Amino acid sequence: MQDQIDQYSAEINAFSPANADELETFRIKFLGTKGIIKDLFEQFKTVGPEEKRTFGKVLNQFKQLAESKYNELKEAAGSEPATQNIQFDLTLPGDGFNLGSRHPLSLVRNEIVDIFKRLGFVVAEGPEIEDDWHNFSALNFPEEHPARDMQDTFFIKKNNGKDDIALRTHTSSVQVRMMENGKPPFRAIMPGRVYRNEAISARAHCFFHQVEGLYVDENVSFADLKQTLYHFVQELYGEGTKVRFRPSYFPFTEPSAEMDVSCTICKGTGCNMCKYSGWVEILGCGMVDPNVLENCGIDSKVYTGFAFGMGMERIANLKYVIRDLRLFSENDVRFLKQFQTEII
Repeated sequence: MQDQIDQYSAEINAFSPANADELETFRIKFLGTKGIIKDLFEQFKTVGPEEKRTFGKVLNQFKQLAESKYNELKEAAGSEPATQNIQFDLTLPGDGFNLGSRHPLSLVRNEIVDIFKRLGFVVAEGPEIEDDWHNFSALNFPEEHPARDMQDTFFIKKNNGKDDIALRTHTSSVQVRMMENGKPPFRAIMPGRVYRNEAISARAHCFFHQVEGLYVDENVSFADLKQTLYHFVQELYGEGTKVRFRPSYFPFTEPSAEMDVSCTICKGTGCNMCKYSGWVEILGCGMVDPNVLENCGIDSKVYTGFAFGMGMERIANLKYVIRDLRLFSENDVRFLKQFQTEII
């Protein structure tokens, strides 16, 4: 029996499994219910009384050797990466993964910003929660103007006076802050989110995005405004896009106009997007009213300027043929995947 134990001990000490299957075979061979140690203990019963003490100690040491060896190897195998024993087929194609994409409004915003940056415009931003002065009064809105009513504006604090606080209804408030805190010349665009208390539908939403522009300097004329916007449209929608200006009214510009472009979807032949007119209105514009300049501390006898504002959703509608404004904010992956060619 001693010779057997010595041989098995040498085998245990030299054992080094290549994988988990070999380790399990080792356990069954030595520690299993029909294993070597179980068999040796059966043989131990036949040993004479005078030898039991000696061989009992040797047998217990052998059992402890086998158990400690197994536990050591098992622990070492558990700490190794699971891929160590995995066989890879390097001829198989790799696993694909989903690519992200930019939101269509982000694509439109970036393109608009790039176009105006090439014309020397900088980007300015301001708070989305505004007071009455920056959102209305400084922009020449009379106190009785309909835009001050609750039907259009989300008021946070309304005291029927200069302390009214509301979610901004346009990014023109950023223009006021810029003119108050600086000196001409100004040449900037103001992209951002705005809020109006309107029913949500395919053509309207309670929040949307605007890009407004401001240029104030000496001798700025309406011709400068027209040429700037004409260049912008050609860059955005391509050469050959037609433009027309129609007289309009805004409290903060005089004269004021709305600008239409030939429908990019039907190419001017008529469709439901342009209401079969061949034209789509994309922005409002005009010369900055002298009262606005004076409200911001700028001498209207020295400086003139123009301003314009457009909705990003309208621009995106025409560029990507999106007919429902609600799609922009529903986070539907099926909708967003259509823009997957624009990888983040």
